[in-house]
Amino acid sequence: MGATKAGRERATIIDVARAAGVSRQTVSNVLNRPEIVASATRARVEDEIARLGFAPHVAAQQLRRRRASAYGFEVNPSGVGRMGHVLDGFLVELTTTAPGHQSHLVTFAADHDDVLAGYRHLLGTGLVDGFVLGDTRHGDPRPAWLLEAGVPFVAFGRIWDSPELDRWVDVDGRAGMRMAVEHLLAEGYGTVGFLGWPQGSPVGDDRRQGWLDGLARSGLADPALVEESVQDLDRATYAADRLLQRMGGSGAILCVSDMLALGAVRAVRAAGLQPGADIGVVGMDDSDIAEALALSSLRQPLREASLAAWRILQGAAQGGQPALLAPTLIIRNSSIRSQEKE
Repeated sequence: MGATKAGRERATIIDVARAAGVSRQTVSNVLNRPEIVASATRARVEDEIARLGFAPHVAAQQLRRRRASAYGFEVNPSGVGRMGHVLDGFLVELTTTAPGHQSHLVTFAADHDDVLAGYRHLLGTGLVDGFVLGDTRHGDPRPAWLLEAGVPFVAFGRIWDSPELDRWVDVDGRAGMRMAVEHLLAEGYGTVGFLGWPQGSPVGDDRRQGWLDGLARSGLADPALVEESVQDLDRATYAADRLLQRMGGSGAILCVSDMLALGAVRAVRAAGLQPGADIGVVGMDDSDIAEALALSSLRQPLREASLAAWRILQGAAQGGQPALLAPTLIIRNSSIRSQEKE
């Protein structure tokens, strides 16, 4: 941080909010849309701004004077060389729905040595009014930095470290997993094991809890029927094989992703069993893999997510409600117990 004339660290929007006893969004509203804030609250915030010597972010002030009707989207934020099926699909939908909101996207590359470098640079050019964040995760510095700067943003994925923030749209993977468990049990599979990512992934842990919820509703909770794998086909196959051995060659496997579900299908076939007829398999994300292999999977509503993201972005000054959207279970042969497949 910089320093004030008194030698103190420069005050932030968080300091102002704490001193005034209001939310950071209220401070942002006082700076950007003072007419929507109650006069007494506005006066209290303005007093604290003056007392603390808070200076709004210069780039944010430039944005308020001149709108670009454009929003930045960082490609490859995870640094793995690709965005993945879901984030790629979301970007496509976000781009196609942008004209209906009188906006467009500006994509930019990630700088993995300095996570915020691309955001600072793009703000400095004046080409964007704000940002759409993808690949949210624990320890993500972007939401807090953008909030402090007073820059509009929306995240595709919950802001896991700050659950009180409302600028996100996400798909309810937990509810989707519950739905998949109910489907598998209704098909007659006696038990449902879970093939998930290593614990610590907020998305993976949320989906795992949905599996547990679904089993608990049916009185079949068995948290021991779990194996873990990273997003690697061979490792997923080995993990699924271990799970099959513990399940006794019967039941179903619910997977945190389609990649892990592909590993489960390989393990089932290697054991001389048939996906669906013998062992049910359900994935998540309904990728091209799922369609090609007749794999049941949970489809994310990416178009609805893009529309919700635009609504949140363009109403950022007023605040609003986050959007948690339900996935759709696409049922294919891999989870139909009957021999007469449709």
